[in-house]
Amino acid sequence: MPTVLLMLFCTLALRWDHASCQQSVYSLAYESNTQRMDLGNVCSSDSLAGDAVDRNGDECDVVMNLSSSQRCEFVKNTPDCASDEGFINYPWVTFCLFSPHLLHLIITLCVLWLFVLFLVLGLIASDFFCPNLSAISSTLRLTHNVAGVTFLAFGNGAPDVFSAMAAFSHPQTAGLAIGALFGAGIFVTTVVAGSIALVKPFTVASRPFLRDVIFYMAAVFWTFTILYKGHITLGEAVGYLGLYIVYVLTVVVSAYVYSHQKHQLNSSIQSSDRAHEDILNSDAYWETLSGSRQAHDEEYEHLLPYTQSTTQIFLNAINPVDSRNWRRWHWSGKLLKVIKVPIEVLLLLTIPVVDTDKEDHNWKRPLNCLHIITGPLVCVLTFQSGAYGLYLIQGEVPVWVLTVCIGVFLSALVFFTTTNERPPAYHFLFSLLGFVVSALWISTVASEIVSVLHLLGVVLSLSNTILGLTLLAWGNSIGDCFSDITLAHQGYPRMAIAACFGGIIFNMMFGVGLGCLLQMFHHNHIVMLEPEGSLCWVLSGALGLSLVFSFILVPLQCFHLSRVYGVFLLIFYIVFLLIALLTEFKIVQF
Repeated sequence: MPTVLLMLFCTLALRWDHASCQQSVYSLAYESNTQRMDLGNVCSSDSLAGDAVDRNGDECDVVMNLSSSQRCEFVKNTPDCASDEGFINYPWVTFCLFSPHLLHLIITLCVLWLFVLFLVLGLIASDFFCPNLSAISSTLRLTHNVAGVTFLAFGNGAPDVFSAMAAFSHPQTAGLAIGALFGAGIFVTTVVAGSIALVKPFTVASRPFLRDVIFYMAAVFWTFTILYKGHITLGEAVGYLGLYIVYVLTVVVSAYVYSHQKHQLNSSIQSSDRAHEDILNSDAYWETLSGSRQAHDEEYEHLLPYTQSTTQIFLNAINPVDSRNWRRWHWSGKLLKVIKVPIEVLLLLTIPVVDTDKEDHNWKRPLNCLHIITGPLVCVLTFQSGAYGLYLIQGEVPVWVLTVCIGVFLSALVFFTTTNERPPAYHFLFSLLGFVVSALWISTVASEIVSVLHLLGVVLSLSNTILGLTLLAWGNSIGDCFSDITLAHQGYPRMAIAACFGGIIFNMMFGVGLGCLLQMFHHNHIVMLEPEGSLCWVLSGALGLSLVFSFILVPLQCFHLSRVYGVFLLIFYIVFLLIALLTEFKIVQF
């Protein structure tokens, strides 16, 4: 992640002088005509930047070619400047609320806001998303490989799939979706996978690793063939979804066969050896997450029976500050905690967390009853930027009001039929709710990151192609990066590497498949996909080469991912990014 941020700052620095110079030239050209220009004249000025619009397909890029007095009106009347993914219209805030002389300050604030959004993503992934994933996997008795290619892949892939579906809805941006999916694939297989190896060197499961690489290579080759043809048919789009179903079935069947063989092996061993084997292969995989925390908590347990009131349970449950550790923290840790407290309280009030390692499975009766109201409410207000939550049923009742009413009824039912001391039999359902709500929070924050990065691209005159390769791919992969690295840091590197490949396989197959299917339903049964210059082939070649390296080098290392291999993957991505930038700016041509 630090590597990605460093690349971002380098790009900002390199492009800022060029953008400032270009802005000055166009401002001088328009300054003499400012008083006699209306909106029609402003829009006609697009011809001065026609080459940029034709190349990028994004009319919002023209705003930096206008004078300062014209930018606000242009942003208000240009659809490309109105983001429908996030909640904040960043171009309008930048060019209408702030003075043009504060543009440098706005860029600085955007970078700081990005850090806050990154911090929120990491918090959601580590404290809410991953614990609920662990609870779901334990409840369903799933192996870490199966959990990685199903639940974690679905949660991580939401921003990528939604972005791809939105891009495929417009034929002129269909190539951008392919570029973003390929760019995200390279980022995940190099930066994320390399970071996992750096955080937690481990020996990967040979068969699952080869299976994932082969399936993803097949998906990439299929997409490369479609790009070479220049179009995709209905059967090929449906084939993407079918291929992923085959992939999931392969994972499930292989996990079942392995479990059956392991059971037969254990049954043939003597009882003493079998008991010892059971201890080694039981749920220790999931217990490592909070074993030390349990030992620490037991030290502070009350010696005498102690019963908390409902109010005390609620207040303690939404308190993110551990007073026992507060005095031990460094001042920087305390400062960071103060910044995170409002965010943590909001997340605690909206996301239930089930912890199967605790005796009561983290059952907090008053807070969990509140989650029945706030969890679904967050879902309807964050999905599609709240468009469905504000929809009026028969033109009278908003969806969010109906959601609150149903939530209040169910919450009251749960509250009066349960006790504070013992969780109900259906408590595991709260882990499903927590998983869905945390995944939507991740998707929402990732959408805001994409919107901020798009604004930086507009201000710094970066093309849509390079935005799809870098900024859009980085923004959509932030959830993958934090979730997978967090899993590896907590001792689950095999699940993280399975999610690493399972997530991008899901993104590629569902992103292209569903995106093209939706466009076919609205238009015709063939979608044209025209690669934008040679950069698309650089993307395809780099992704294919990274997969070939993984397919050859990992088995040669006896499937052990060391820190040296992690550094190699990071260097590979840096070299690829340099070549892609040189190709985009026509310094290198293929």
